[in-house]
Amino acid sequence: MSEHLPAADARRLDDLFDRLRTGGERLLGYPADTAIDFSPLYSFLSLHLNNLGDPFRPRGTGHHTHELEREVVAQFADWAHAPAGESWGYVTSGSSEGNLHGLFLARELLPDGVVYHSADSHYSVTKAVRLLRVDSCVVRSRPDGSIDLDHFAEEVRRRPGRPAVVVANVGTTMKGAVDDLRGIAGVLDSCGLGRRYVHADAALSGLLLPFLDDAPPWDFAAGADSISVSGHKMLGCPFPCGVSLARAAHVGRIGREVAYTASLDTTISGSRNAFAPLFLWYAMRVLGEGGFRERARKCLELAEYACEKLTAAGASPWRHPHANTVVFDRPADAVVQKWHLATEGPLAHLVAMPHGTREQVDELARDVANQRPAG
Repeated sequence: MSEHLPAADARRLDDLFDRLRTGGERLLGYPADTAIDFSPLYSFLSLHLNNLGDPFRPRGTGHHTHELEREVVAQFADWAHAPAGESWGYVTSGSSEGNLHGLFLARELLPDGVVYHSADSHYSVTKAVRLLRVDSCVVRSRPDGSIDLDHFAEEVRRRPGRPAVVVANVGTTMKGAVDDLRGIAGVLDSCGLGRRYVHADAALSGLLLPFLDDAPPWDFAAGADSISVSGHKMLGCPFPCGVSLARAAHVGRIGREVAYTASLDTTISGSRNAFAPLFLWYAMRVLGEGGFRERARKCLELAEYACEKLTAAGASPWRHPHANTVVFDRPADAVVQKWHLATEGPLAHLVAMPHGTREQVDELARDVANQRPAG
């Protein structure tokens, strides 16, 4: 694989590549798409690039892809119905960073606020709460994974006068549930809470819902102040990345001039991956609006097909109408390992992605139907 490696090390890399490639052919449990061919960009990997600083602060020096990053952010902002001229964003290392960034903005706006999030929120939310050292409250989830608004109202009323920072899940990790953003706003209105901030964790569904005609409200138009979306899921970027979007007024509170970088420090990290905007921009240009809609349609059709096949296999599957996540009874460990299924207690799920096929679903359903009973 490399002229500069000892033969044994070269063989080791070849073996690793073969193993990872084979494993990727049965990747059904996690939302990582492999359908886009990024090989036309591989020559860029010979360059040393760094998207240091704020992408909207012009830099006359340095090797960066800020221009493409701004285009990526603008497109994501358009899909999320961000108010024209009043939004800002940057390409992150993934939605965990996006969640931290959104909650950082919220803390600077409402330092005495309480962070409310459901029991089904991604683990990065509780991590961000710990890092930021803010008060928080875990709200019960309904059986379908969405936030329990009645319990949310109870918890808000227990803290009269405290501002509310709410993390709304837009595609929960395990069940693909979308929290009711307008219902959340209704609870805060009924409690007389004007000081509020809503962050939408749209890691999974932020690149699915914009292309569905019957999508539930989830974005800036539904009341979000910031949004985090993944780029390595529905867009299939071959390394973790994402986009953090926010109302520009919130970002203005955290910006600090840094003479060394000749830029404004508005992001979580300093040096940032300059290849991520390049790969995201490429995928967006290759697919176009029609390509995204076709991928969304294919994902939901495959998810419904999986429900039919797993029902016949006796696995009791279900899914939200707008979700490409199919939840079903946890199968034997051998089946879990073969298909890289995500599990949680008695449940497992598959995520129907653009690279998925009916043949894969058929084989999975046969494995579930033919598995040996536990014990």
